[in-house]
Amino acid sequence: MAQVQRMSRLMVKTLRDDPADAETLSHKLLVRAGYVRRNAAGIWSWLPLGKRVLENVTRVVREEMDAIGAQEVLLPALLPKEPYEATGRWEEYGAELFRLKDRKGADYLLGPTHEEIFTQLVKDQCTSYKDLPVILYQIQTKYRDEARPRSGILRGREFQMKDSYSFDTSDEGLAQSYALHREAYVRIFERLGLEHKIVSAVSGAMGGSASEEFLAPAPAGEDTFVYCPSCDYAANTEAVTFALAPVEGAAHGPVEELDTPDTPTIETLADHLGVPASATLKNLLVKVDGEIVAVGVPGNREVDLGKLGDHLAPAEVELVTAEDFVDRPDLVRGYVGPQGLEKVRYIADPRVAPGTAWITGANRAGFHAKNVVAGRDFEVDDYLDVVVVEDGDPCPSCGTGLKLDRAIEIGHIFQLGRKYADAFQLDVLGQNGKPVRVTMGSYGVGVSRAVAALAEQTADEQGLCWPREIAPADVHVVAAGKALQTELALDVAEQLGAAGLRVLVDDRAGVSPGVKFTDAELIGVPKILVAGRRSAEGVLELKDRRTGEREELTVADAVARLRG
Repeated sequence: MAQVQRMSRLMVKTLRDDPADAETLSHKLLVRAGYVRRNAAGIWSWLPLGKRVLENVTRVVREEMDAIGAQEVLLPALLPKEPYEATGRWEEYGAELFRLKDRKGADYLLGPTHEEIFTQLVKDQCTSYKDLPVILYQIQTKYRDEARPRSGILRGREFQMKDSYSFDTSDEGLAQSYALHREAYVRIFERLGLEHKIVSAVSGAMGGSASEEFLAPAPAGEDTFVYCPSCDYAANTEAVTFALAPVEGAAHGPVEELDTPDTPTIETLADHLGVPASATLKNLLVKVDGEIVAVGVPGNREVDLGKLGDHLAPAEVELVTAEDFVDRPDLVRGYVGPQGLEKVRYIADPRVAPGTAWITGANRAGFHAKNVVAGRDFEVDDYLDVVVVEDGDPCPSCGTGLKLDRAIEIGHIFQLGRKYADAFQLDVLGQNGKPVRVTMGSYGVGVSRAVAALAEQTADEQGLCWPREIAPADVHVVAAGKALQTELALDVAEQLGAAGLRVLVDDRAGVSPGVKFTDAELIGVPKILVAGRRSAEGVLELKDRRTGEREELTVADAVARLRG
């Protein structure tokens, strides 16, 4: 059956210039090539070419999920409040959750992810250990009220996602389901042609224990990750840890107060004393569920508020304001030190290890103190790795300096454990006749995001450059303009379609050859077949979109070559 799409009948409008609001390469090219159209901030329409690519990604994901025995379902996107209230995520999601009321005043949400609903489904359908293990998945539109939707389809307020969930009766079974998904994800991204790295991650609002991200390295990526050039260690920066290494045997003098007027910042203090910032102790004050907490890190490092929030979740973390100091005269802004602090929980980064000595605030305006030793002059309530990771920090596995890179998150897998099963009392009858609490995994692939990630990784100066597996067509036939060339182009397109190839043929009348060639490069189909100057001889030019290699072939040879 022919699979031929004439551009004269295709709804596509290509643009010569980048959209004014476009920042990333994928945003610019997907709009210019007529794949997507913006409806509102973070809301996009998929046009015919874009829908083909999106469906091809979906097909690959579906085939690999089916291959591990997963069963596809489709759950509603409009969901009641109560299941999310039962797990605490109605509040934990904060402003990112789309909330709405129906005409009767009942609360609903647009689903960002479906752990609660899948748990309820399995509780209703599975009652015995004989019903498990089971893996269920769906490919569906998800919703998140992003504060700043940007970068086209990379960061939208609605997006296509594959989310799957495994249900097992044991931790060993969960580990097997997790491994099946991990292997399936590798196959998915290899088939899609996406360069990717698997990195350790944190679970965040999802909950659970083990967690890994699949990242596609790209300059437009909003995730920063680290990797070790000497071993296989790789992690999201929020998951990097630093081991606590107490300093023993070091001799430090007594605490000495220093007159340091007008030095409320680390920079001014280091300049005043002529010491490196690394010799000072920075004490950041935050509020954790309204309670003031001090966080100590070396003065040359910054506190990663994302990491801190992950460590303290589900508590809400926010910076203190000037008003917070009014009721706490013991806290002197710009001169806080951990020694002598009262009624303040003190959290420190592991680099502030017992036995290390610091220059820090003296808890009175215009004064600091030196020789303030951790474990001698102040105690740390909790050690948490909370600094922003920097290039060259030691690898937790081998000690080599880490490297930083940017990437797009395209997949995430979690061993959730029993968080959601506990919330809904998901039990099945075990082999011994007693109830067994089910354990779960959650696994996501950003389907629409994978399209953008591929555009970022594979595009060149001329435009998009899709891998064949997901391209909107296998070959783009271009008629250079004259009637004979158009006739030949349509004939070879039909032959290619009859051979089972997906064909896009540019038969537009009144469009110059230059515009057609430019559009072919922009649209990015892997092979371009041109009916040009030697059409009268039945000779075509075949161009490889990625390499630029060209060769002249007869119609029969071109069909045979492209058919493979």
